[in-house]
Amino acid sequence: MTTEASPDPRRVVLFLFLMVLVGLNLRPALSSLAPLLVRVQADTGLTPLAIGALTTLPVLCLGVFAPLAPWLAKRTGPENTLALALGVLIAGLLLRGLPTLPLLFLGTLLAGAAIGIAGTLLPALVKRELPGGADLMTGVYTMALCLGGALGAGLSIPLADMLGGWRFSLMSWGLLALLPLVAWLTLMPRAPHSQVATATGGSMRELLGQPLAWQVMILMGTQSSLAYIVFGWLPTLLQARGYSEAEAGWMMGASVMVQLISALGAPWLARLSRDQRPALLLVLGCIAAGLWLLLQADESWRWPGVVLLGLGQGGSFSLALSLIVLRTANSRLAGKLSGLAQGGGYTLAALGPLAVGVLLQLEVGMATMTGVLLSIVAVAAGFALLAGRNRRLDVDAEGRLITR
Repeated sequence: MTTEASPDPRRVVLFLFLMVLVGLNLRPALSSLAPLLVRVQADTGLTPLAIGALTTLPVLCLGVFAPLAPWLAKRTGPENTLALALGVLIAGLLLRGLPTLPLLFLGTLLAGAAIGIAGTLLPALVKRELPGGADLMTGVYTMALCLGGALGAGLSIPLADMLGGWRFSLMSWGLLALLPLVAWLTLMPRAPHSQVATATGGSMRELLGQPLAWQVMILMGTQSSLAYIVFGWLPTLLQARGYSEAEAGWMMGASVMVQLISALGAPWLARLSRDQRPALLLVLGCIAAGLWLLLQADESWRWPGVVLLGLGQGGSFSLALSLIVLRTANSRLAGKLSGLAQGGGYTLAALGPLAVGVLLQLEVGMATMTGVLLSIVAVAAGFALLAGRNRRLDVDAEGRLITR
């Protein structure tokens, strides 16, 4: 079993700074596109189904490319792999703003692939650098993700108006992503020899045989599906209810901004109980209430709906990521579970935005749309009751993967 060394305070502060800086740049690629979808569709002539594919593509790439992260990290080191992912992210963000329709899809694909690899590496790095407080530090990382998502949602329309078009708005986020790449290459923490994992066992085949790993993966997938439906389609759904383009964008941005509170607070709340089930059910209940208020209730309830949706989604994502480190005994297993949970989970999550695109193509009513979204919340709650139990993947004395 891997022995985790006591972290050096200066190293911890540096790592937190870099983790937050990277996290800030992993969501604008997703959230900045949604408020611009009406302009993109008007300019390109894409059908609702094609727009649905565009919103689904990065989420699908998160799932497809996430399992590559442990493989790349083993061969090039997690630090170099994260730097490579940031470079690919910048390339993708710049490409999708070029005036050729295939490059819009290619850039979106590259951005999704980069985010899938980078997002998979970070939980294992957190477990390595901060083993004693990995769940709380995951909350800090999630808060950075939420802030980046809020900035992407809230600033995309103003940037498009200021820079002269939606293409320039999309490309501007690539320039911002240069900052974490330079900082990571300059300051990235290398693993001391004493922290290199020496544990044996815990292969992916063994991991797939553990029900706990599947429970974490499906919880990650269902709650992420809701998150990417919001990123991809909430402004469009709000505009269908009569809100203006700018107001719909700011409502989504405000909801993502509210996620900062619960992303940081949910892991602390979860520590008040013996396991994470009460906290998970609370945040999923907030998601259900927020969606219903925004899509079914009177417009006077829109801001309570924005707040509840934000509190629920920030908390659910933070807790889902925290489960990756809480349900594993060491950083090596955390990396394996992260690859499985985010790879399989995001692949499952990609079905959500695609399904909404199909439903819009079929011109279903808002009541049907709301029912579908609440059904996803119900499935997530069922797996939260399983994955939230106080159990952990570990390796026994003979090197076999077990659940304690």
